[in-house]
Amino acid sequence: MNRYPVWKYAIILVVLLVGVLYTLPNFFGESPAVQVSSGKATIKIDTGTVQRVQDALGAAGLKADALTFDGNSIKARFLTPDDQLKAKDALQHALVPDASDPSYVVALNLLSSTPSWLSALHAAPMYLGLDLRGGVHFMLQVDMAAALTKKADSLAGDIRSLLREKTVRHGGISRNGQVVEVKARDAQTVQAARNAIADQFPELLLTDAPDGTEFVLRAALKPEAARKVQEMALKQNITTLHNRINELGVSEPVIQQQGVDRIVVQLPGVQDTAKAKDILGRTATLEVRMVDESSDARSAETGRAPVPFGSERYPDRNGQSLVVKKQFILTGENLTDAQPGFDSQTQEPTVNLTLDAKGSRIFRDVTRENVGKRMAIILFEKGKGEVVTAPVIRSEIGGGRVQISGRMTAMEATDTSLLLRAGSLAAPMEIIEELTIGPTLGAENISKGLHSVTWGFVVICVFMCVYYMMFGVFSSLALGLNLLLLMAVLSMLQATLTLPGIAAMALALGMAIDSNVLINERVREELRAGAAPQAAIHAGYDRAWATILDSNISTLIVGLALLAFGSGPVRGFAVVHCIGILTSMFSAVFFSRGLVNLWYGRQKKLKSVAIGTVWRPDGGTALSRAE
Repeated sequence: MNRYPVWKYAIILVVLLVGVLYTLPNFFGESPAVQVSSGKATIKIDTGTVQRVQDALGAAGLKADALTFDGNSIKARFLTPDDQLKAKDALQHALVPDASDPSYVVALNLLSSTPSWLSALHAAPMYLGLDLRGGVHFMLQVDMAAALTKKADSLAGDIRSLLREKTVRHGGISRNGQVVEVKARDAQTVQAARNAIADQFPELLLTDAPDGTEFVLRAALKPEAARKVQEMALKQNITTLHNRINELGVSEPVIQQQGVDRIVVQLPGVQDTAKAKDILGRTATLEVRMVDESSDARSAETGRAPVPFGSERYPDRNGQSLVVKKQFILTGENLTDAQPGFDSQTQEPTVNLTLDAKGSRIFRDVTRENVGKRMAIILFEKGKGEVVTAPVIRSEIGGGRVQISGRMTAMEATDTSLLLRAGSLAAPMEIIEELTIGPTLGAENISKGLHSVTWGFVVICVFMCVYYMMFGVFSSLALGLNLLLLMAVLSMLQATLTLPGIAAMALALGMAIDSNVLINERVREELRAGAAPQAAIHAGYDRAWATILDSNISTLIVGLALLAFGSGPVRGFAVVHCIGILTSMFSAVFFSRGLVNLWYGRQKKLKSVAIGTVWRPDGGTALSRAE
């Protein structure tokens, strides 16, 4: 009756082993480390950079305890803080010869001391949030009005070009706030302009009215189109912030949308608020210029001659120099989109650009007049220019769609399109909230959180063992497994643990023991009714299951609602809360029953069970053992 088949015990052993393996990394602590990441969007970390790091450390007489490369950064772990500081100085000297124009960011960091055999199993500790590790928190307000105004400026140029192509004579086009106004002398012209604009720009809401002796046609974005512009501006700003924060060397930054026009940025481990502000507020611009093809320019590229008058020299992605004309053709304001793709004929990776009406007209004229010449696309960041690509113009390019190709991998095409698309902010942002948390406060939060969970666990176990005796021991072991599985799942998901998450852990302990209390009391009821011990155990677990399932599902629904509609700390609480409910259902029912079956199930003539005092219905006899 109360016996588990072997396969159920096998499941328990496997779950127990997985739980221990993936919880262990959280107990090894952290070691001092140095992190090398890209200081520019066009600089990529690769295996060649890893070799440079190894050579620099070797030249300084230092040996890293572990050296890892995750595709975006290189992390060198050391045994002592002294070695960490020496390594930072050595790498700074080797990789950043010019401090005013750093290609790499060398930052101090802390890495988990997880043994290599655990890392090989992809077992890693949970990340610590801002409130536990310390760092900087910013709340950024995006100027959505500026995004809509910028879109209106672009539409004004597009409408001007459209009416010119349709030969519609108008009295002037201007922008009034976020509305584009087209003036005309008569109603026929207004109608012609309305038809042309409505056909080409269905996202615009058109209204016309007389204005003295003239007529005015007003074009404004429809509400759904305006929302789309705002959403795209917010997403582009978030993408740009991700690119910029790489410079700070933050392992797990939190950059997420809050509301319709705000962005939360949390940088655990960063204490330099001034530098963080500089990074977040940095502007990047894009310019298209013609390459100087003269012989003097070729000599200037190699350093054998000065740069010709009217030209400038900039480095490209490979570190070589390129001389370009000072006069720019287009800027990033004329670029509306950039996407990676493939050439339909050669199948080579390409970058496909989309220009606005003004940019399309200028680009068509320039490419027609400069076939066979090179054109450079330059990204300016912090006053420093860098050539992203310099393709040869093959033919006149019209229609506002430009294809860049030549010696690019698919990954480079994707990276280049991201640079061109998100090199600058789509809308201005303002820091409206700023908070700095020191590492001392973070350590204090960790200590208090661990004490609350530990003492809560101990007190619950003592109470259960005293009140329910042997069944209390089984319940305490199940509660321990629940805590073990909760930490293991969070570690496997690489979740970020915050103070609300620790609070949810403590709450999960109290909720998980409820299931065992229900089971134990159900067994007691069966014993009071005169059932045999084996039958009471069987009926207690079976009849308590429905109640446990109902209560946990209702609580899980609330947790999922918090997860779906909450943000920030609320979501952190909800994640731990939901996972704790799922693990408690396994540990409190499946695992605890396995322990009970293992202890009592093989006793054929079981006369009593140690489940504490069982009061008889008449209230007369109280026994510490049910008989």
